[in-house]
Amino acid sequence: MIDPEKGFTSDVITDANRFVGRIDLVRSCMQALNSPNSLIAIYGKRGLGKSSLLRQVQQMALGDYTLASNAGLHHEIPDNPRKYLTVFYTCDSIIDSGEGLLSRLCNDQNDEDGLLRLVPHDGKEIVEFSRAKEVSAGADLKVVNWGAKGVETSTYARVVDGDTVQTFRNFVSSIVQHQVKGRMNRDGLLILLDEFDVVSNKNGIGSLIKSLSSKDIKFGVCGIGQDLTDLIEDHASVERLLEQGAIHVKTMPKPEARNVLTKAEELFEGELTIDNTVKTKIVSASQGYPYFIQMIGKSCVSKASQLGLNAINENVYNRVLEDIKSGVAFPTLESAYQRAIGNTENRQMLLHLLAEQPEENTLFHEDVGRIFLKNVRKDAEEFEVDYLDQNLPRLLDRKFGPILRRIPEGQGIYEFINPVFRLYVNLRRI
Repeated sequence: MIDPEKGFTSDVITDANRFVGRIDLVRSCMQALNSPNSLIAIYGKRGLGKSSLLRQVQQMALGDYTLASNAGLHHEIPDNPRKYLTVFYTCDSIIDSGEGLLSRLCNDQNDEDGLLRLVPHDGKEIVEFSRAKEVSAGADLKVVNWGAKGVETSTYARVVDGDTVQTFRNFVSSIVQHQVKGRMNRDGLLILLDEFDVVSNKNGIGSLIKSLSSKDIKFGVCGIGQDLTDLIEDHASVERLLEQGAIHVKTMPKPEARNVLTKAEELFEGELTIDNTVKTKIVSASQGYPYFIQMIGKSCVSKASQLGLNAINENVYNRVLEDIKSGVAFPTLESAYQRAIGNTENRQMLLHLLAEQPEENTLFHEDVGRIFLKNVRKDAEEFEVDYLDQNLPRLLDRKFGPILRRIPEGQGIYEFINPVFRLYVNLRRI
């Protein structure tokens, strides 16, 4: 059996040698990191590799520019790039406010990425470590011993009872003073917030970022385009911080998408090959979403192993495609599909009609694929889909996904919350 993870992964890519393409984005990230005053904001739809890009920003912030060199940008790497101590935190939907996010940051005990590990305290020991294989430049601080009493934020100096915001400010200030400018002699502290879009109430975060951002403290957020709007509405001056740091992640062009498959072949080191015709078909089915390429690739590797083959040929791909069509290949997407349709043929047909609509592009922050209900109505009449208005609400209901969200700018305009799910519906058999 060949391990699919050798060449394909649905996890965040942290190794620069596995990261493919995105040359313009890498260049923009490098420029934003080396600007003394800017907010890095990586935004775009789901499934485009934003989190993987944010992890690469962290590596470059530590002085590891392997990714830029691999992308042919070695001549653009500054002679003396700015180096940071880094904090990396992945948000979750339980965080309901800006204060809740700060509370999490102040109490996060992750020994490699947490804020708390950097706060000076006698009860713990920290050492330098390298995040990347054989790359000493990517050095950061890691906790190796929290002390016998364990960890409680109350043991730290400058904790203000009942005031999470001031405690956070104090922690950041002490890190800059004692670690950034003192022991480690870095250019600044970089706080990276992944999955920023799941924080339901962002009130106050934009204002806090604006007030703390300086040549010593930089923030990076990763989410969807409307997150930037939320931050700007919270504090208008955030827009000036975004002038150099707003990085829009779009779908991969076909040559880059194909290179994901070529890179996978390299990583298998001769154990497995992928036919060129199959590469073309996977690229077409994925429509530029690298996450979907990885998912299909993993399924193809598993299928080839089952058949005792060391090549992903058209027969292997067609068998995987049949598994997708029948709802066998991707259990999580199939579960979302079944919740959405609720065993109702009319709703199932409506979902497929919505997924097949040509995407309408927009200007401003995001290239959102918008669906106009008036266009769907025409197709619904042609295919004799009844009760469209009665079947639509379930697709918007949080209890059943939601699959769609309303666009507030006009009547009857929607978008798929997860574009990868839309791709799945297009492949799924009715």
